[in-house]
Amino acid sequence: MYSESLAHRRSSTGAAPARVENRRAGPAGVSRRLYNRDLAPTLAAGRQWTAYHVFTVWANDVHSLGNYTFAIGLFALGLGVWQILAAFAIGAAVLFGLLTLSGFMGQKTGVPFPVLSRIAFGIKGAQVAAVVRGGVAIVWFGIQTYLASVVLRGLLLAVFPALARLDGDHVLGLSLLGWCAFAALWAVQVVIVSYGMGMVRRYVSVAGPVILVTMLALAVWVFVRAGASIAWSTGESLTGWPMWREILSAAALWVVIYGTFALNFCDFTRSVADRRSIVLGNLFGIPLNMLFFAVIVVVLAGAQFRIDGRIIESPADIVQTIPDTGLLALAAGALIVLTIAVNLVANFVAPIYMLANLFPRYLNFRRAGLVSALLGVAILPWNLYNSPIVIEYFLGALGCLLGPVFGVLIADYWLVRRACINVPDLYTEAAHGDYHYRHGFNPRAFAAGIPAALISLAVALAPPFAALAGFSWFFGAGLAGLIYTLIADRSQQPRDIDGESIAVASE
Repeated sequence: MYSESLAHRRSSTGAAPARVENRRAGPAGVSRRLYNRDLAPTLAAGRQWTAYHVFTVWANDVHSLGNYTFAIGLFALGLGVWQILAAFAIGAAVLFGLLTLSGFMGQKTGVPFPVLSRIAFGIKGAQVAAVVRGGVAIVWFGIQTYLASVVLRGLLLAVFPALARLDGDHVLGLSLLGWCAFAALWAVQVVIVSYGMGMVRRYVSVAGPVILVTMLALAVWVFVRAGASIAWSTGESLTGWPMWREILSAAALWVVIYGTFALNFCDFTRSVADRRSIVLGNLFGIPLNMLFFAVIVVVLAGAQFRIDGRIIESPADIVQTIPDTGLLALAAGALIVLTIAVNLVANFVAPIYMLANLFPRYLNFRRAGLVSALLGVAILPWNLYNSPIVIEYFLGALGCLLGPVFGVLIADYWLVRRACINVPDLYTEAAHGDYHYRHGFNPRAFAAGIPAALISLAVALAPPFAALAGFSWFFGAGLAGLIYTLIADRSQQPRDIDGESIAVASE
């Protein structure tokens, strides 16, 4: 049905084939409400993301300051070295499987998450999934930018003590120096995304090795300061079932941290040439890199505890103890580079595609990036970060909704359709389209996702289920996937049609 309207045609002069396309409307046969250049599938030929680029996504994201805070907290809870390593090994194995399946979906279809979710939820119902994912990301974009600005602010005060006079009075909860640091890092990220996914790829590919070398050097430095030894535990180590409960809970929470990223990993793998690159990039970036991360954690926490009996909260605490101002500046600068990279891949790309999907006729990648960044400022993220209620209940509740979305999408793609996807129909509003369902919504997907989300919320937030709270994402994803597999419509044979006829070159 698309062969006539979307095929490449040869002109009367014998010129090379050219796509029949209007720059504003897109290729003939697709809806302007569902398609623009940034939402279009990527051409299979010329994809520039390699196994190395996939690896550097994880090399940056795994080593975020927030992850270090979480992991070092396990040391404070009474887990020793081998228990922490076991927790991350279990979590990494699960993540490798989930993220490889998710990555394959993006590589085959070449589409970003808001478009991919149309497969299960419908061309209109997918907006719900995209808004939930993008909304969580916008909040965390603001928070991570604020955390990076705190490091920059500390660096500026260390190098230029006279700036302390700008760190007094507060406007909307932030000092003038704090605003300047936040604005500078905010602007850097906006400039990077204004050049598209190609610039994001180049930034993370450079930042990845910088972060790995910096964290290794920091661990060696504190290890030497501790007399080449570490504390293997705090002296109040857990044993028996309480120990295993904490190990399994830590592994589950490690998976939950990446539950959001599991949804929109396709935003990156849509530009990967083949499955092998995804497998290799994930292998080195997830289990191996996460175990390297765990080793860094136990060295940093154990060595500092050996030095003064203090349990640090993040590597930033150790950086602040570096006596040499030059080395302090280098270490702090590396942490800032890291946080920007984490923010780009985990919290900035998702809302950009969400907004482009909501308003494809008006927002391209650059404009959607600016709107996302403005929203990240408007929420005053430093106030949200300082509110445990907001972090635990609001963001926790939104996070619980993402598990069912993942469960439905994975079940629909792999179990119901067996990876047979009609990519051009993801962009048509025609009633006979494969993903039109009922007025653009798939009621079966919502029938599976809503009860699973309610159960996930109850497990995460209700006091009687406190012991299971760390597993809420699994309850939501597992139940939604199971229910959807049982009730999905199998009356029509899925069609496997690639999107080459409406595709654009990847960055």
